[in-house]
Amino acid sequence: MEKFETLTSVPTPFPQDNVDTDIIIPAPYLKTIKRTGLGIHAFETVRYDDQGQLTGDAVFDREPYVGSSTILIAGDNFGCGSSREHAPWAITDMGYRCIIAPSFADIFASNCVKNGILTISVDQDVVDYLAADGGNGLEITVDLPSQTIRGSNGKIFSFDFNPVHKTMLMNGLDEIGQTLESADAISAFEAKQKLSQPWLYNRDV
Repeated sequence: MEKFETLTSVPTPFPQDNVDTDIIIPAPYLKTIKRTGLGIHAFETVRYDDQGQLTGDAVFDREPYVGSSTILIAGDNFGCGSSREHAPWAITDMGYRCIIAPSFADIFASNCVKNGILTISVDQDVVDYLAADGGNGLEITVDLPSQTIRGSNGKIFSFDFNPVHKTMLMNGLDEIGQTLESADAISAFEAKQKLSQPWLYNRDV
């Protein structure tokens, strides 16, 4: 995964509450195991008309957000519903690397960090402030090392974040990559175990 340190962007304001994973990426698109190509189907019920045509009216498809915004401002309980990992895949494919909301569904937030997306939980008044910045076309900066968000007029907001997940994002590691950082220790353990318990490695048994 790409390392995450700081991110500056005009945020996309979409502060709707209880947006579930079926809204983020509808069930018919869950057959794929590819992590790319889902962005065009993301938020389909919001972005497309009854004939399946992109309306261009949704905030995701308007300037200055379309094709350039990397920060999404969302509502309370974002990512609720089923645990589909396709939801963060679709959001990543749209170009977003950070989501800011009052709260997230636990499994969704966990899936996000595994896919390089920073999810930040802050109070509703902070979400409102940052959504207003986005609505006015103003950039904000997310700084993961200092765990701060800089809004318009230099206003700074702090946020809490799991230290283990912070390390994963800053080093661009998913869970497998994090495990492989201990490859030398794993190899040393296996070598010792082969001497003390060789039958575990006997393929003829």
